[in-house]
Amino acid sequence: MKIQADALLFDNDGTLVLSLESVYRCWSRWAAEYGITPEEFARVELHGRPAAEIAADLLPAARVPEAVVRIEQLEVEDVAGGVRLLPGTKALLDSLPADRWAVVTSATRRLGEARLAEVGIRPKNLIAADDITRGKPDPEPFLLAARRLGVDPARCVVFEDAPAGLQSGRAAGMTTVALTTTHRAAELTADIVVADLSAVSALVTDAGVELSVRD
Repeated sequence: MKIQADALLFDNDGTLVLSLESVYRCWSRWAAEYGITPEEFARVELHGRPAAEIAADLLPAARVPEAVVRIEQLEVEDVAGGVRLLPGTKALLDSLPADRWAVVTSATRRLGEARLAEVGIRPKNLIAADDITRGKPDPEPFLLAARRLGVDPARCVVFEDAPAGLQSGRAAGMTTVALTTTHRAAELTADIVVADLSAVSALVTDAGVELSVRD
């Protein structure tokens, strides 16, 4: 399958890198510190959402700011050895000019940059939780990325592994590619579903980026 685009927008955790073990390790420690029961914790969706929204689901509003600072610190400290590249990430990003792609993460800028740096990725354009007022599944993060890159949202392709991120991309009017790295295909609604980025290759032309997607 071929897709024509002007820019590619990548979620980070579960799309470019795998950090799930670190995420659950840190959030479990955080929950214990804040007296949240395993039952309460299990009811909250962690993946693909800003930490402030997760904390707000579990704590009184007055405690959320300090709780967000704490989980960021725990996750940043856990980056070393807790993050690895997913298949296909390096080859695809290396084939793209820096102004043709962006990372759009629900993590804070500090945490997002730390995880990417751990695996040697330093994007020219990074949209993080600090940059937005409404996180995924709202379309704001991806629309901001398109605006920063100076491209029409309809000419962007979103790569995501989480339902919230895919919903965000669809709401932004973008083509969506789902990766089954953290969720089953049946849980993901997207234009195309692949195992990981090793199924995707890019050819950059004067007209934009031509993506080839293998089943």
